[in-house]
Amino acid sequence: MDSRVIAELILHLGRIASGDGLAGGLTSAQWTGLRYFARANRFSRTPSAFAAFHGTTRGTASQTIKGLVADGYLKQTRSKSDGRSVRLDVTKKAGALLKDDPIRALALAVEALPPGVRGDFSAGLQALLGTVAARAGKPLFGTCRTCVHFGDGGCCQDGVTAYECGFVNAPLTADELDRLCINFQSGGPLSGRSRSGQSRSVQSVRPASGRV
Repeated sequence: MDSRVIAELILHLGRIASGDGLAGGLTSAQWTGLRYFARANRFSRTPSAFAAFHGTTRGTASQTIKGLVADGYLKQTRSKSDGRSVRLDVTKKAGALLKDDPIRALALAVEALPPGVRGDFSAGLQALLGTVAARAGKPLFGTCRTCVHFGDGGCCQDGVTAYECGFVNAPLTADELDRLCINFQSGGPLSGRSRSGQSRSVQSVRPASGRV
């Protein structure tokens, strides 16, 4: 198939998956924000990190966030160590709404693909994202397991985590390992393919600051 036709199919799929108009009363930008803050780790739930993820200006991102806060979908917490910084967390109201996310139909369609096809599709999309983002000078986000900053000291003992982020020199909990991070840099111990031959999730990105 012609490369341009494939590119158009990807764009068309994205438009259909995004839903029509104000799905659930939210704009497409607000849905993007809600998904982002639901998946981002604690170092990346800031206005500036969301702006980088969404590929928009800080002002535009702030307007999207302002609407989500006003509607009760996000809660702001000001940093105790730096009064200029805020962390944004999704609320229970947001969690309920995300169950009806317009892209759920797309997620179910992907889940229905045979495992081998799904793995190849994922690897192909991630390669495309990395190439296009690099050419545009845009960052992508990834997760701890495939990041060069990820440290795994073994099993946890006595409630103390064995995981650590070398970028911020902070411990990580197990449930944080699969969350999006703005400080991600590809090349961690689990990058590429697993021993079974199936592709693991990996997104190339330049390191960036997650501060507001």
